[in-house]
Amino acid sequence: MFGTTLSLALRSIRRHILRSFLTILGIVIGVGAVVTMVTLGKATTAAVQQSISALGTNILQIRPGQGFGRGGGGPRPPDFKPEDVTAVANQIAGVTAVAPQAQATATAIYEGANWSTTINGTTSAYFQVQPWPLATGRIFTPVEEASGKAVCIIGNTVRTNLFRGGDAVGLRMRIGAISCDVIGVLSTRGQAGFGGDQDDVVIMPIKAVQRRFTGNRDIRLMLVGIDQKFSTATVQASITDLLRERRTITAGKEDDFNIFDTKQISDTLTGTTTLLTGIVAAVAGISLVVGGIGIMNIMLVSVTERTREIGIRLAIGAVAREVLLQFLVEAIVLSCLGGLIGLVIAQLAIAIIAPLIKVQWLFVPEINLFAFGISAVIGVVFGYFPARRAAAMNPIDALRHE
Repeated sequence: MFGTTLSLALRSIRRHILRSFLTILGIVIGVGAVVTMVTLGKATTAAVQQSISALGTNILQIRPGQGFGRGGGGPRPPDFKPEDVTAVANQIAGVTAVAPQAQATATAIYEGANWSTTINGTTSAYFQVQPWPLATGRIFTPVEEASGKAVCIIGNTVRTNLFRGGDAVGLRMRIGAISCDVIGVLSTRGQAGFGGDQDDVVIMPIKAVQRRFTGNRDIRLMLVGIDQKFSTATVQASITDLLRERRTITAGKEDDFNIFDTKQISDTLTGTTTLLTGIVAAVAGISLVVGGIGIMNIMLVSVTERTREIGIRLAIGAVAREVLLQFLVEAIVLSCLGGLIGLVIAQLAIAIIAPLIKVQWLFVPEINLFAFGISAVIGVVFGYFPARRAAAMNPIDALRHE
């Protein structure tokens, strides 16, 4: 009997193909929007987590100032000094390495090709703190660091634009007014979570950058690696106490520096993107309810149009539950068909949008199954009332219907 009922439902849908399509349009839009938004939200979250993890786990970033959105318009706090780096490295338990950084912007030139890039002055400790291996070449030697020799390690973007993707190790390029020997090429990292190109960088000994570019010994950033056996919060508190003492910050005054835990940044950004994804998905899900109401309205119209057909079926021996099942199956088929079309449209939309926002294409089985299941439930919920109305008809009254 179910096979016959399904056949009748499909026949009715084919007989009014345009009306059937318009009926399921709300379900199509709802399923497509929910799956697209949730999938892109998960892809964005994954991209943010990957970018943060590229900075390394158990890492603290220490900068002068009071952080984003704080500090007002007062004088800028002083930068760190090399002695501060030494103190953090030697006096704080649980610190594995401290990498100071001084940055500048300059134009790199090689055989007529030029490229404006970021010059990052640091020490070999940078490669102990950060999980960023070299693709080719080597890092600085202690002698090169101590003397501030003009040697550099370049990112893949710089290599591509200056050396046309060829081997750059052993060659000499010019950065600003100085010549620099390329001793290494960094492995590719790609885009950062905030849109910057992590591979567009030249790393040099910090003394070379301070001497040739910044003109001072100031340090704008310290990266501190934490031993996994130690609590990051405990180490952070110890560093805070030490820097407050070294920067003569009296009790009751706020810190004039900020310490970021990369794990906390990752958790915050992940939570924010997840919340926004949920809100957008909930808004998109409203169209599923609208689609369900549309199915109920059209099914009520269909029941009215087919009153004589219902009367004939009841008169020749069909029972009420068979009539109810016929219209209920028809509503469920319409809703599920809309769900399937919505899933196909969602995958096409994801394939188009993902490259545009620079995230990886993902297929999330659970959200696809959930959205399809919701479309089937909507068919049952909103199709039951019209089906019940058809099953409750009096055969005599139905046969008299014009």
